[in-house]
Amino acid sequence: MKVPVYSKFLFLPIGPLSLLPFLSLYNPLQLLPSNLSITVLFFISHFCMVRFLIFYHFPLHKRITFGIRFHFLVLCRRLREGMAYKVDHEYDYLFKIVLIGDSGVGKSNILSRFTRNEFCLESKSTIGVEFATRTLQVEGKTVKAQIWDTAGQERYRAITSAYYRGAVGALLVYDITKAQSFENVTRWLRELRDHADSNIVIMLAGNKSDLSHLRAVQETNGQKLAEQEGLSFLETSALEAQNVEKAFQMILLDIYQIVSKKALAAQEAAKAVVPTQGTTINVGDYGNNNQRKGCCSN
Repeated sequence: MKVPVYSKFLFLPIGPLSLLPFLSLYNPLQLLPSNLSITVLFFISHFCMVRFLIFYHFPLHKRITFGIRFHFLVLCRRLREGMAYKVDHEYDYLFKIVLIGDSGVGKSNILSRFTRNEFCLESKSTIGVEFATRTLQVEGKTVKAQIWDTAGQERYRAITSAYYRGAVGALLVYDITKAQSFENVTRWLRELRDHADSNIVIMLAGNKSDLSHLRAVQETNGQKLAEQEGLSFLETSALEAQNVEKAFQMILLDIYQIVSKKALAAQEAAKAVVPTQGTTINVGDYGNNNQRKGCCSN
C-alpha cells in the first residue's frame, strides 16, 4: 500500500514526545504532574506514536478501534492516578490492622461489614491475602484504616512474615460456635507476638454472637482469656453488624493514643537536649593581659 506524502508530516514533531507514553504508564514516583494539560499532552503523544507503529500493518477499521480503546484506557489511568494521589493525602494517619484466626470464623465478613457495610452468606475461604480500607475520625484526626485479611488455613503460613510487617493493630477472631477455634487463640497469639511489633494493639473478638443457640464458648471464657493475655474483648456479629464498628474504633483509638504518646515523648526528649546558656568569655581581654614579650627584652 502506498503511503500518501502528506501523512508522513504527521509524525515529524513526535520524536521527543514518543517517550511520554511510557512515562504516563509507568510513573510510580509521581514525577509528572497529574493535571489536565499534561493528560492532554500524553493523549496526543499516544495518538501519534500508535498511528506511526501500526500504520502499515492493520486495515483502517482495526486501526481506529485499537486506537480508541488504547487512548481511552491510558486517559482513564492517568485521571485515576491523579485522583488517587489527591485522596491519599487527605488523612493524618495510616494504620495497618490484621485479621487473624482460624478459617471459617468470619474474618472476611467482618472486613466487608466494616469497610463496605456488606455481608455475604455464601462467602468462601480467603485465598492468600486481601485488604480493604476505610477512613474515619479519631479524636479530631483523620485516620485511614488499612485492614488485612488472610486465609486461616495452615498451607498459607508461608506469608506470615510479610502479612504482619508494619501492623500496629490486630483483631483475633474466634467462632463462639466452634470450641476448637477458641482453643487455637493461644497459638495465634504466639505467632502474632513472634512476628509483629511488641507494641501492637490486640483485641480478641468472639464472632457469630447471633448464633447464641449454638454457643460452644461462653462469653465469660473469652473475657477471662483476654484478661490473662492483656487484651481487650468483645463479642461481635458480622451478620447483624453488632459491635463490628465498635471493635475497630476501640483498636484505632488505642493505636492513636500510643502514637500520640510516642510523638509527645519524642518532642520532650528533643527539648531536653537543647544546650543551656553558657558563660561569655572575652577573648580580647585575655589576649591583652598575656602579651608576648620580645626575645631580647629583660
